Amino acid sequence: MSEANTMIFVVFLTLLLLSLVEASPYPLKFSDLYESRSVRGLVFSKKLLSLPGKEVQINGFMAPPLKPDLKFFVLTRQPVDICPFCDSDADWPEDIVVVYLKGEMKYVPDGTPVSVKGILEVRTKIDKETGFVSRVRIVDAKVTKPAK
Repeated sequence: MSEANTMIFVVFLTLLLLSLVEASPYPLKFSDLYESRSVRGLVFSKKLLSLPGKEVQINGFMAPPLKPDLKFFVLTRQPVDICPFCDSDADWPEDIVVVYLKGEMKYVPDGTPVSVKGILEVRTKIDKETGFVSRVRIVDAKVTKPAK
């Protein structure tokens, strides 16, 4: 192999590896969502504010849904036993992520952890169908069981 061909091969391999690195989702944790609390509520973290529009991956638990066939669900840090729409007096965690699915799926019960991968949105939004208000969402999401 000539020196020119070797150089072309190295450049091609480098570009290929860089495209693979960029294609992997950014890991996100519930502890990455907020950095503090102010009189106006929770304050988004710098990491979270750097990721809107990017593909992220986060592990958590599905909160019980309003109906069994899901188009969206609430992802929580810890398993919860109640549906967010069913009991207004319930203690509902503040650090939740609303997940809008790419397709439909069934509820994953019994505290089974899930991994969510999709595009991050960060801003207040009201779901037209349910009136549910969210600040952090993952859209076009796919759900799998996380690696052990």
